[in-house]
Amino acid sequence: DLSFPALVIREAHLDDAHDAEAVVKLVDSYASDIIGGGKHLPPEVKERLIPALMAHPSKLIFLAYKGEEAVGLALCFIGFSSFQARPLLNIHDLAVLPDHRGGNIGQRLIEAVAVRGREIGCCKMTLEVRPDNEPGLALYKKTGFSRSMLGNYPYWMMEKGL
Repeated sequence: DLSFPALVIREAHLDDAHDAEAVVKLVDSYASDIIGGGKHLPPEVKERLIPALMAHPSKLIFLAYKGEEAVGLALCFIGFSSFQARPLLNIHDLAVLPDHRGGNIGQRLIEAVAVRGREIGCCKMTLEVRPDNEPGLALYKKTGFSRSMLGNYPYWMMEKGL
């Protein structure tokens, strides 16, 4: 008789060492993946990550656990839609460990984020995705995301270093 631990998705508690370690591990796994840039987080970033997240007032972090192992993460921040005068929820990082992909963990994380977003009155969820991230694009379309539009025109996220 083979038994598999159930998937449990819950909000992370960064003051809990196990959750904090899981967040760093999952963000590092995502960063080191080719889709995340292909480089591990530098040691100083790993050291700063949890204190910086703890200090950030609009964070919302979900972890997916199979038994004691954290296998997925949704790292989100609450923003604001001036066009709807309501908060929005940005999924900044969505990560599933490579050995656990394809098992609906990403979908379940997105669903958990959506439930919490509705509870806190958000008007929408946003995220960024690389155009060559075919599995990510398929997941996001499957879960109801569509290309951002302003009027009839698509738009892109841009950035500038400081």
